[in-house]
Amino acid sequence: MRQIVNVSVPVPEEILLSLRIESDEFALQMALMTALKLYENRKLSVGQAAAFAGMDEVDFIKFLGQHRVSIFGTASEIAEDFAYA
Repeated sequence: MRQIVNVSVPVPEEILLSLRIESDEFALQMALMTALKLYENRKLSVGQAAAFAGMDEVDFIKFLGQHRVSIFGTASEIAEDFAYA
């Protein structure tokens, strides 16, 4: 059984007011963007990042595309893979 850990992050109220967003929506957006960044920095796999974001892998890959994050890595990473192939 998978254990879930809740993390508390203090956010000044004026941030939510400036963004015109409720705290629960902000928490959701923060999880999505954190998952995206952790995937982009290759700290999590697509599956791990999708689970962190509360999405299935297909939807998360679409989300990555909307934010111009490739699932194939950077051009230099692809070139490096070809060099070692």
